[in-house]
Amino acid sequence: MASENRAELLIVADRVRAFDPQRADTATAIAVRDGEIIDVGTEHALARHVGPGTAVHRYPGATVLPGLTDCHTHIVMGLPLSRGIRLTDRSLDEVRLAISEAVGSDDGEERWILGWGLDPNVFAESGFTGRIFDDIAPDRPVFLRMRDAHSAIVNSAAVRELGLTGRERFDDESRIDVDSAGNPTGYIIEIGAIERVLAQIPPEGFDASVARIAELLRSMAQSGLTANHVLDFSEEGAKLISAVEDRGGLPIRLRFSPMIFPGMTDTELWRIVELQGSGGERWRVEGVKFFIDGTVDNGTAWLHEPDSAGQGTRSIWTDPERYRAAQRFFAERGIPTTTHAIGDRGVDFVLDALESLGDEIRGRAPHRIEHIETITDRTVRRFAELGVAASMQPIHGTRHTRADRSDNWSVRLGAERASHGWRCRDIRDTGATVALGSDWPVTPFDPRRMIADTILRRPVEQPGLAPVQPEQALTAREAFEGYTLHAARSVGHEDRLGSIAPGKRAEFTVFGADPFESAPEEYPRLDVVATYLDGERIVGA
Repeated sequence: MASENRAELLIVADRVRAFDPQRADTATAIAVRDGEIIDVGTEHALARHVGPGTAVHRYPGATVLPGLTDCHTHIVMGLPLSRGIRLTDRSLDEVRLAISEAVGSDDGEERWILGWGLDPNVFAESGFTGRIFDDIAPDRPVFLRMRDAHSAIVNSAAVRELGLTGRERFDDESRIDVDSAGNPTGYIIEIGAIERVLAQIPPEGFDASVARIAELLRSMAQSGLTANHVLDFSEEGAKLISAVEDRGGLPIRLRFSPMIFPGMTDTELWRIVELQGSGGERWRVEGVKFFIDGTVDNGTAWLHEPDSAGQGTRSIWTDPERYRAAQRFFAERGIPTTTHAIGDRGVDFVLDALESLGDEIRGRAPHRIEHIETITDRTVRRFAELGVAASMQPIHGTRHTRADRSDNWSVRLGAERASHGWRCRDIRDTGATVALGSDWPVTPFDPRRMIADTILRRPVEQPGLAPVQPEQALTAREAFEGYTLHAARSVGHEDRLGSIAPGKRAEFTVFGADPFESAPEEYPRLDVVATYLDGERIVGA
């Protein structure tokens, strides 16, 4: 046999779910050489590739899938987003208790009390103000990041420490909220304002950040992920990721897309062009990330009609036409773009901007939109018509809203617009690409829980809760395709990732059982017995 037909590795399992439109799921083995798949079939059929130097990895009872990709995370920006006390899903009383305990355990080294994942619904009675924490932390500055990552709460001690006045000005539509008397309430709205506040809070040390990223990536790999689309980047972040890689390697592959903010200069835009293609062994800068609006919960999603608080009528770009120009700048150079767009008008504006590029320019690179929380029937059809991918996080709908519409998101939108939320099924049925992700640290990253929620339209751990818009559920195959085939397609990587076929990278997730023969309620307990990157076993080695 010619040596070029020999495999370095043969993986054998009960079943290979290839997600290859050209073949049925009848394979049980995969032959790999030089990090690439050379053949897929039964173990008997692939015996011709086995030689004296072929390693054989057997997984009785297991199922092999293409490596799972989370299409929306914030590995670098997520570090400051996830510093301090995790407040996810805690009530106001529980949040106050956590802050009180932090005050009581003061060791004298850290003055600031930091927290993240705060639920906006805890402010249902008080309104958005940090003053409700003044009694338990009168002298210690408190900074709590809201779960939407687009707003934060600080107490009065922090307002004094930071010198906030409410008269601050920003390049985007950020603001420091004030009360009727013009005094800061402690409510910090949108990224420009948050970044200015964070610049005055003592940062985490470099080595501590490297250790946290390394542990995070290990946990992601152990959950079955082999790749992330990271929708942020900075040169400091590059140093952190390089340090992790130098100190033991990356257990998952990372695709970084730098953020484009209002007010960026031409020099800054060209610098991001120069960064394209840079990276390391398992990480790469590719594409850019825009924001056209903020979030429903803090009143900054761009809506066709105001929300119940009279807000949501403006883009976070003070001049939205500058967004169009910046998007065209990258599209003309064949650089993929993705845009955070949550409100119905925001999504329409981005689709209009992409349509205005024309088929030739738009076709130079893949383009997609993130989140897409509420849209009209007409908008649903436009993704397939324009070839724009939808990158969605239905986990936000299952974890942050309620079927009875009593949550802050639903109240702000009203019943009709709330009923148009996270329309995964409708968009998918048009033939459009629907990629899926978590938006970590906004929600937990475990893909088994994400996929289960996408099918069930409720938190998988809470069978007693009514599903939110169950008609928008995806099937198990469609949900897993959102992490595999459609994930790759959404960024133009379908030629080398997303399915198990000859010529593609040998990147796999191996489950101890077949998820297609398991109930979604069982997914969180599915054993991840192995993951592979370029034919190297990462988990299970």
